Amino acid sequence: MTEQVLELALPAQPAAPREASPPSRQAALELLPDGLEHRLRDRMHLAELRRHASGWRGRLALGLALIGPGVLVMLGDNDAGGVVTYAQTGATFGLGVFLPLMVLLGLVAYFVQEMTVRLGAVTRRGHAELIWMRYGAFWGWFSLIDLIVANVLTLMTEFVGIRLGGQALGLPAWLTVPAALGFITYALVGLRYWTWERISLFVAALNLVFVPLALLAHPDWHAVAQAFVGHGWVVPGGLLSLTFLILVSANIGTTIAPWQLFFQQSCVVDKGLLPQDIKAGRRDLMLGVAGMVVVALALIVLAAQALKGMPDAHALDAGVMLHALRARLGDAAMALFALGLVEAGLIASIVITASSAWAVGEAFGIERSINAAPRQALGFYLPAIAGTAVAAAVVMIPGLDLGFLNLSVQVVATVFMPAAMLFLLMLLNDRELMGVHVNSPARNAVAIAIMFALIACNGLYGVAALFPHALGAR
Repeated sequence: MTEQVLELALPAQPAAPREASPPSRQAALELLPDGLEHRLRDRMHLAELRRHASGWRGRLALGLALIGPGVLVMLGDNDAGGVVTYAQTGATFGLGVFLPLMVLLGLVAYFVQEMTVRLGAVTRRGHAELIWMRYGAFWGWFSLIDLIVANVLTLMTEFVGIRLGGQALGLPAWLTVPAALGFITYALVGLRYWTWERISLFVAALNLVFVPLALLAHPDWHAVAQAFVGHGWVVPGGLLSLTFLILVSANIGTTIAPWQLFFQQSCVVDKGLLPQDIKAGRRDLMLGVAGMVVVALALIVLAAQALKGMPDAHALDAGVMLHALRARLGDAAMALFALGLVEAGLIASIVITASSAWAVGEAFGIERSINAAPRQALGFYLPAIAGTAVAAAVVMIPGLDLGFLNLSVQVVATVFMPAAMLFLLMLLNDRELMGVHVNSPARNAVAIAIMFALIACNGLYGVAALFPHALGAR
């Protein structure tokens, strides 16, 4: 309550003499707990930028300051598992139908994540907190357990990418995996929100390394262009084949996943976005979606050019891909792909670990801000770090079927997504919570269509897996 009063009151206060205001404000801040002090400093910084946002320079400064949650959630979505999934897709089916499908999935991701921007900015509460508040402990536990299980499974694929990428660069697993875990832990526990976000954005920007890698493969750009107008849409085995349905589900799962809802909404709240910042939040999200789609397209094009025709391409793991890229494109291409794998696993692990921390903190009503000092918020930090450590330990086990693990995790995310979407949709239609920002009928119709498409995809995949001949699939 103190935070909200100070935050909302500061912009409306009359200007005090320049020499008197800073000492009094500084003195007031120093009396606050460490986490609240850092949070209020961030809010005051944004309030100052809002007050001076009349000219183009002021609007630019405010827009740059508000960049973060959308870019992180979408480039974090291009995780190590996603990198492998996109490459498996290109190696199996070439250019064809998946290039335009990725653009469509980018629009779906924007539509879904935009709802979390509005929900966080209007309610000033995280996703887990709202579910517990509005629907009670049973559904709160249901959503929290779904999230934690999916997060730990997903983190395993991130550490697989880090391990294999490091090995390709000549670094042993006993070094890269613990070092990555240490960096992720330090970023969450040792940094405050603003610094954590800026460092995470720097790591996320390295996701674009896959774009020059695709150019090094010298793809047939005419064929790439034709794929967007329907040429070359050949699916070996048919649209109901198990391989096609697995890769469709995996691509959906790596584009929209439950952790993204929890992460972006909590990130919006911790950053301090208000309803007047929703447009800026949408621009931030669109920037992230554009980056995500460009990287996904680059990976599919790369694999279609360099990996197409390999046996059992849909089950390739990152290690096999690295060896194939070295053989076909040389050491430089292999090193770039390995670096991208490490980066993708690292940024995804940073944001997924944060989503777990926020969800646990919100569910149990404890401190739930990256601005909190570790000694004041052990219950916020420890469960998330423990889950990440479990995932890191599992990938050190020799003999894991890495290709199967990766596809399975992406498909699990698709299976969990309809339930997460249902909670999101109910919250966005709660007029008491959202006021004038409640979902429109058109938005509801699109959201329901996405939910039914996810359910249909899951159903077809299940039937094809259990009864392949029932669908005439091979």
